[in-house]
Amino acid sequence: MKMIVALGNPGEEYRNTRHNTGFYFLDAYLKEKGFFDWKKKPRAKYLEKFVNNEKIIFLEPLSFMNLSGEVVADFQKYYDIPTENILVICDDLDLSLGKIKIKAKGSCGGHNGLRNIELHLKTQNYKRIKIGISNDKEKSTIDYVLGKFSKKELQQLEQLIPKVNQILDAFFVTDFSVLMSKYSEKNR
Repeated sequence: MKMIVALGNPGEEYRNTRHNTGFYFLDAYLKEKGFFDWKKKPRAKYLEKFVNNEKIIFLEPLSFMNLSGEVVADFQKYYDIPTENILVICDDLDLSLGKIKIKAKGSCGGHNGLRNIELHLKTQNYKRIKIGISNDKEKSTIDYVLGKFSKKELQQLEQLIPKVNQILDAFFVTDFSVLMSKYSEKNR
């Protein structure tokens, strides 16, 4: 069993904000697959699907970014999912807009959602797809990540959807080291 976790903040006011990049790409993937039957819990929405004869949990914590780890840990425990079978999709300030970095483990890199996941899973050994949102050093980090993408930026992200969908499809059937070498991009 595997779990795909997208990070973001709940509510319409956060739609198309930089910090909701994880939600954006998971929603696009699920739309392509025709998976629309979300189930809801008080702090999460999720889907249970079989992909290649393996049960997959798709999860969007609705507890706000900084508390995502509590929800992830609850689902991990309930479904008894090994930590190495968890893949988190999130934004990354240190990557140029639209660049992708795939990691098998590592520190949170200052990302509060990942920091909270580490705290509640008690490990850094979970997989990530980090999608670049760039960084505007003239704005506070909070204002920047909670700011909305411009139309041009959204068009750039939209062009990335097929690639992210390929990565997610490959995650179910390919060794993760192959995904890292094939899809991670240099930051330029």
